[in-house]
Amino acid sequence: MGADERMRVGLGYDLHRLEAGRPLMLGTARIPHDRGLAGHSDGDVLCHAIADALLGASGLGEIGRLFPDTAPEWAGVSGAAILSRVSSLLADSGAVIENIDAVVIAERPRLAPHRDAMVSGIARALGIDEGGVSVKIKSNEGVDAIGGGEAIAAQAVSLVRLRSADRRAP
Repeated sequence: MGADERMRVGLGYDLHRLEAGRPLMLGTARIPHDRGLAGHSDGDVLCHAIADALLGASGLGEIGRLFPDTAPEWAGVSGAAILSRVSSLLADSGAVIENIDAVVIAERPRLAPHRDAMVSGIARALGIDEGGVSVKIKSNEGVDAIGGGEAIAAQAVSLVRLRSADRRAP
């Protein structure tokens, strides 16, 4: 890392309730289940948490300000499209994604068989190597709305390398 660069960490979190009649999208992967995540977008909590972590690390804001749930143009937008847009914003600002570490918290369905699809989809949407993406699966041991199978949550942390402000384009 050069003297004109610095590293920053970002943290992201998201939670959506499950509802009938929607596909379940997690980490860009469509997961077979009888319910999907409610939301203005496709409800992909994993992509949303990652996007917030990246935006926070780069100082570019937060997902709710860039993709507001009151804006019709973002209705139904996929998590993959959100990650792709965030990746472009970071690249335009001179930021480089070093890595993502994320956890999905869900009681059901069983998500471990879909981990590789999530990792590859996230890496593809961000334009980074799969080695820079880690996804872990946890349950909530029957506690609260997540444990009762009513919702799914995700947390993510990211490491981003930034160029110093004096090196950024005006």
